[in-house]
Amino acid sequence: MTRPTAFFRLFAIGWTLMSGPALLAVPAEQSTSTSRQFIVYGTDVPVRGAICEFAEKTKRELLALLGLRDGWTTPIVINTRYPQANLPELPRLSIDLGQTGFGLKLQLDIVIDASVGRPEIRREVLRALLLEVMYRAEPQLPAGTTYTSPPDWLLEGIPGEQSDSARDRVSTLLTLSTAKDTGLTLEKFLEQRIELLDAAGQNLYRAHAFALVDLLSRVPGGSQRLGRFVSGLPASSNDPLAELRRYFGEMFAPENAEKTWQKQIARLSGAQPYQLLAGAETQQRLDATLRLRISDQGKDKIYDLEEFPTFMKHKSAKMALGALSDNLRVLATRAHPVYASIIANYIEIIAQVQRGRTLSVPRRLNQLADLRRAIAAQMREIDDYMNWFEATNLNGPSGRFSDYMEAAERAEQPVKTKRDAITVYLNAIETQFDR
Repeated sequence: MTRPTAFFRLFAIGWTLMSGPALLAVPAEQSTSTSRQFIVYGTDVPVRGAICEFAEKTKRELLALLGLRDGWTTPIVINTRYPQANLPELPRLSIDLGQTGFGLKLQLDIVIDASVGRPEIRREVLRALLLEVMYRAEPQLPAGTTYTSPPDWLLEGIPGEQSDSARDRVSTLLTLSTAKDTGLTLEKFLEQRIELLDAAGQNLYRAHAFALVDLLSRVPGGSQRLGRFVSGLPASSNDPLAELRRYFGEMFAPENAEKTWQKQIARLSGAQPYQLLAGAETQQRLDATLRLRISDQGKDKIYDLEEFPTFMKHKSAKMALGALSDNLRVLATRAHPVYASIIANYIEIIAQVQRGRTLSVPRRLNQLADLRRAIAAQMREIDDYMNWFEATNLNGPSGRFSDYMEAAERAEQPVKTKRDAITVYLNAIETQFDR
C-alpha cells in the first residue's frame, strides 16, 4: 500500500466517524394517542401530548353523535411545527388524503401559531375523522381518485365541550336573526360556503349548523341515521336536501322540510338554557317528555312509559326509547334542581327496558310517581306560604298593581265630551252615516 493511498483511506475513515451522526437519518420524535389512531410528529412532548388528548376528545364527541364504536382502520398522521421564517408561505392548517398503494393515507399538517385556535384545529381533526369513516369501506381506491369532503354544516354543527357553538350562544344568535328577519331558509343555508362569509355571517352559519345537527340527532334513531348519512357521503349527489331526504325520510319531504326547519329555529331561538325552570313547569315538561310517540303500521300512537309491556312489541320502540333518553338529558340541564335525581332514575329505567331487564321497572315507576306527587304538593305549599308571607308582612303597598288600579279607575269614569258647535255638528254627521 502506498503512502498516499493509506492517507486517503485514513482520511475517509476519520470523516465517516466524525460526520456519521449527520449522515444517518435521525428518526422524528413522535407521540401516539391512547386509541393509537393519531400519530403526532414534531415540536416538543407537551405540545404533542396536548394534541393527542385534544384529538381523542374530539373523536369521542363524534362517535357519540354518530352512534359508532371506535373501529378505525386508517391511522391519522398529524405533523406539527412552529412557524419558520424561511417558509412563510406554509399553510397554517392543511389536510391530505391520498392512496399509498397499501391503503389510504390521512395526514394533517398544523403550524403552531397564534392565528390557529382550538376551533380551527378541532374542525380539521373532525374533517380527518369523518373522511376516515366515509372511506373506511373503500381502502383500495385507485390513485388520483377525487375524494368528497364532509359538508360545512356537519363540521360546524357537531356539538361538544371544545366547540365554539355553545347552546346559549346559538340561542342568542338565532333570536337576533329572527328578530331582524335575517334567518336562513333551509335550502339557502345548505347552499352556503362558510369560507365565503364574513365574520358575522360565519357566526350565524355556525348557529344554523348547530340547529340542523341538533334536529337530525333528536329524531328517532338519529345517531344511527347520521352514521349512515356520513358513510354514504362518497356516493352522494350534488343536492344536499335530497341527501337529507334520503336518510331522514318524511321530515325533509318537499311539503315538510321548510316547516320543520322553521320550527327548529323557533325552538332554539326561544329557549333560554341558562334559566332554570320552576317546579311546576318542570313537572309539566316531564309529563310531556315521558309520552312516547311510536309508529305502528303507518300510524302514530302515544304511550306512557308505564305501558312498556305493550309498546315494546313494536319495532320502532327501541329508537323511541333512545330519543326519550336524549330528551330527558336535555331537560335535566334546565330542570328544577329537586327533579335532578328523578330524571336520572327515569334514564336508568329506560336503559333497563332497552336491555329487557324489566322485573323491577313497574315498582320503580310507581315509586317515582309517588315521589313526584309528594314533591308537587310540597312545592305548592311552599308557593302558598311565600305568597302569604309577602302579602302579610309588607309595611305598605308594594306598588306592583298601581298601573292596573289607575287604568281601572280611568275606565270607570265617564268620558268627557266637548259641547262646542263644531263637535256637536261632527257627532250629528257621524250618527247619520252610522244608520
